[in-house]
Amino acid sequence: MGWIVLAVIVLLGFFLVGMYNSLVQLRVRSDSSWSDIDVQLKRRHDLIPNLVETVKGYAAHEKGTFENIAKFRSMAMQATGPADKAAAENQLTGALKSLFAVAENYPELKASEQFMQLQASLSQIEDAIQNARRYYNAVVRDLNTKIQSFPTNILAGMFGFQQKQFFETAAADREPVAVKF
Repeated sequence: MGWIVLAVIVLLGFFLVGMYNSLVQLRVRSDSSWSDIDVQLKRRHDLIPNLVETVKGYAAHEKGTFENIAKFRSMAMQATGPADKAAAENQLTGALKSLFAVAENYPELKASEQFMQLQASLSQIEDAIQNARRYYNAVVRDLNTKIQSFPTNILAGMFGFQQKQFFETAAADREPVAVKF
């Protein structure tokens, strides 16, 4: 009888350790995937000044557009957390759309090899951001589901596991940045 009780306690211990470890793994994966998003956003932020300088050479009188991009880029770089970062990135995306609208008025700019390379780089980075965001949101979904599901929710509450925010775009900004040649 004593061995049966001991076996049940050991099995319960393994079960609890397994639940705890699965929560830890999901938390670490979500942190890692958030870091991947951060890397892609930094690449985007680093590319923008080159893009702006190229357009400035052709459309120097579009000062307001350039100022907005600089302001929104700065806000995006300073934002923390998925919700704040998403809001700031949405504003930056809107400013970039304005920049590309300005570029439409300058055929010689659109024909510039440097501008075309910057556009292609930005398009690749936007795709990488989208993929990183999709992966991050999938991991956060799994973590949040596990935190809310019984019996893991009891263990998650005991050890302070918190739900994470999704990294979402605003409904109006779900369209990719237009990259036209």
